[in-house]
Amino acid sequence: MRLRDLARRKALIAFVAGALAASFPALGQDPRLSEAHSAGMAWLVLADADDATGTFDTAAKRFHEAMPRERWAQALRAARDQFGKNLRRTIVAVQPSSGTAAAPGEFVVMIFRAEFEKRPDAVETLTLEREADGKWRVAGYLMR
Repeated sequence: MRLRDLARRKALIAFVAGALAASFPALGQDPRLSEAHSAGMAWLVLADADDATGTFDTAAKRFHEAMPRERWAQALRAARDQFGKNLRRTIVAVQPSSGTAAAPGEFVVMIFRAEFEKRPDAVETLTLEREADGKWRVAGYLMR
């Protein structure tokens, strides 16, 4: 059983290394991805500080439409209670997207491998949307 777990971990490490190699040059070459990355990291600083007001105020209109301010504050608090404090995160992928028919727009999905006090093997997914004013804002956040 342990040998099987070791093989899975090695495969995961190889996958992460490949994804990192593929995503970082894109960040440096595409200013849109760099801008989205900066906006996403700034938002995560607020989330890590348990700043529900700050994260909500700087989020995209689509985020506001999906979740009222009070419900977001409760959801962030519940997630942080379950996961604990963020200890570190490593970006695994940055992927641009043109959205879907139901949700058209210009998006960037950022995936992180994260370590929290209570969940050392978490994955965070941050979806950013370029809004009409040209700024990137968080449209979705998922912790698993």
